[in-house]
Amino acid sequence: MSSYIDQLNDAQKQAVLATEGPMMVIAGAGSGKTRVLTYRIAHLMEKGVDSFQILSLTFTNKAAREMKERIASIVGESEAKNLWMGTFHSVFARILRIEGDKLGYPSNFTIYDSEDSLKVISSLIKENNLDKDIYKPKSVQGRISSYKNNLITPKAYQNRPDLQENDATARMPMIGQLYTAYTERCFRAGAMDFDDLLLKTNELLHRFPDVLAKYQERFKYILVDEYQDTNHSQYLIVKALASRFENVCVVGDDAQSIYAFRGANIRNILNFQKDYPDAKIFKLEQNYRSTQNIVEAANSIIAKNRDQLEKNVWTSNDKGEQIVVHKAVSDSDEGNWVASNIFESHQNNHEPWSSFCILYRTNSQSRAFEDAFRKRNIPYRIYGGLSFYQRKEIKDLMAYFRLAINNSDEEAFRRVINYPARGIGQTTMDRLINVANSQEKSIWDIAENIYLYPTGINKPTQQRILDFVERIKSYGVLAQKHDAFDVAAHIAKTSGLIKAMSEDKTPEGVTRTENIQELLNGIKDFSEEQKQIEDGDATLAYYLQDIALLTDADKDNPEDMNKVNLMTIHLAKGLEFPYVYIVGMEENLFPSMMSMNTRSDLEEERRLFYVALTRAEKRAYLTYAHVRYRWGKLIDCEPSRFIEEIDERFLDIRVPEFGGFYSPPDEVKAAFDSPQSRTVSRGNDSFGGKPRFMKKQQEQKPIVPPKKHQKLKTVSEMNDSGEASNVPDDLEKGTRVIHDRFGLGTVKEITGSGADRKAIIFFDNAGEKRLLLKFAKLQKARKS
Repeated sequence: MSSYIDQLNDAQKQAVLATEGPMMVIAGAGSGKTRVLTYRIAHLMEKGVDSFQILSLTFTNKAAREMKERIASIVGESEAKNLWMGTFHSVFARILRIEGDKLGYPSNFTIYDSEDSLKVISSLIKENNLDKDIYKPKSVQGRISSYKNNLITPKAYQNRPDLQENDATARMPMIGQLYTAYTERCFRAGAMDFDDLLLKTNELLHRFPDVLAKYQERFKYILVDEYQDTNHSQYLIVKALASRFENVCVVGDDAQSIYAFRGANIRNILNFQKDYPDAKIFKLEQNYRSTQNIVEAANSIIAKNRDQLEKNVWTSNDKGEQIVVHKAVSDSDEGNWVASNIFESHQNNHEPWSSFCILYRTNSQSRAFEDAFRKRNIPYRIYGGLSFYQRKEIKDLMAYFRLAINNSDEEAFRRVINYPARGIGQTTMDRLINVANSQEKSIWDIAENIYLYPTGINKPTQQRILDFVERIKSYGVLAQKHDAFDVAAHIAKTSGLIKAMSEDKTPEGVTRTENIQELLNGIKDFSEEQKQIEDGDATLAYYLQDIALLTDADKDNPEDMNKVNLMTIHLAKGLEFPYVYIVGMEENLFPSMMSMNTRSDLEEERRLFYVALTRAEKRAYLTYAHVRYRWGKLIDCEPSRFIEEIDERFLDIRVPEFGGFYSPPDEVKAAFDSPQSRTVSRGNDSFGGKPRFMKKQQEQKPIVPPKKHQKLKTVSEMNDSGEASNVPDDLEKGTRVIHDRFGLGTVKEITGSGADRKAIIFFDNAGEKRLLLKFAKLQKARKS
């Protein structure tokens, strides 16, 4: 038996060696599923299966690359290169390049990203004189995406009164017409969006049985990673391709199904045995990632879900530390506490910054942590921020590339026809668009033959349009003869883009020029790499496809490696970090207010929390705020039910000494009650009552209620001396105080008098601050 098989535990080994027939591998968090997939493919090849007959589908190109590298180390590089391995979108884009002409698409069709798609939809809303406040482009885009992922074409939509009624109820009765127009506009432009790559593959396999038979014969062995994240369209493609030989192996974890909002259907994995009654089931239950405390705490959470496949995740790792639960004064104080905790661990334990990760439910929560990190000079990166490839200057140059390869690409044409400026304004563009729509042709067709159509455009402008067309044609000719870098460098120079940017000497202009240079550097690397690969494709057309199909997880920048990681929990799936801080653990934030309507929604939120907690290797921290700014107002918060659901054996509850003494700012109508007197209202469900862990706090650290709650005064309520009347008169060096933003601190020095009275205070989490006391909202902190 091969040596790599000896590296597997018994459960992993069984899943690798069972090569024939349908099978499902239920892989708990941190159980080594990637290793199983990798070794299973290597084992198939060692058994004599032709690598060309193996199809492996992943959700990121990065995962596919890593797996292919591991396989190459076992079976050799040349054989590994023959595998059809990649994301659903990249593999099916490859098939559509070969077979797309049957559906009327050119082999060099453009792949529209989300921004391109949004621009087309925005144009259609404007052309149809629709109210953009009702027909919000992103909402329309989301609806169209949902229809496509459920195989509802524009024609099928017309036969669905229920969908039409839903859209009419949402005050958007024109959705059907917009969907039809959007589909036609993309088709005329020779373009597909991401959802089309799946929809059109389904159409191809359904309408052309010979094509289906060809790929069934080609892919005798099919492996699917993260099967719980597949949508209906992906499910149908896999089912069709696997229906002949049924050598289909799906790997996933229903407990980590968190993408229902973008179409993922947990029923695909829950019902796998119904689709394949003879399927073998293997369970990977040993967690290699996390401590016993983290694994068992996660188990105690997910056990609350009804809809799940039975498994018992365990680990032989060390017991580890309890999960810290920290209560902060406010969202700002929460940010300061986390930043201080990370800084301390970094200094004391010499942990690299990249060991730390902050997970939040919504992107807007990052602000408090960014502020706190900047104050402490802690380097950080935000996942899901503006991608390099979404920057304007990059999109501009890429539009030239796209237009050179596919002249019908309407969005690319619109973007660069007058950039850099060449005297072709919006009025001219509107006339071209109107003629193109009336003739049912692409804008390029009209521009290329502009003298043949009554556009109303004057002769000099017509000539400028023709000059532009000829230049783009020349780029297309070059692209057929030269590699991607030579063509890209030529376009960047002769289009005038580099000249236009180099004339802008502002810091922003310099940065834009540097970004263009960085793009060209990347294209040079791509071209050289492709030249070294057998059957490599160094053309600009292939480069564009490679870039279009990048996922967020593929866009790592080496310069970002040693930084604290901030991201939403959805983006954290598949990642792991030694130290994880799950922040904003409050009702209506996590779980989200939007998830309270149905049990299935709430169970998805619970799975999301399970995913967050199981990202942690060594230590996990849960934080929540006493008050938080939301929609510009300060609101009272109550701890998340998910904290209560963790078995208390695994928790280390830390309640700061401010306990019940904190008085909120004026925005709050009344001072908050202490935890003892406060009940948690959670609507008409079964989760009411006082959270158990609050009772635990009371037992561990009694909180004595204050004798008197006193609201803080506004500036207008200050007394004649200029001081806020709530500031204690006996404030002196060494006094412990509480601030609504900075939390707990110690007075180091008091200076001045009257309205000029100042204090130097060292806050535990926010560091030293110099405060003018007439504005400072301070109270003395009393020990419990």
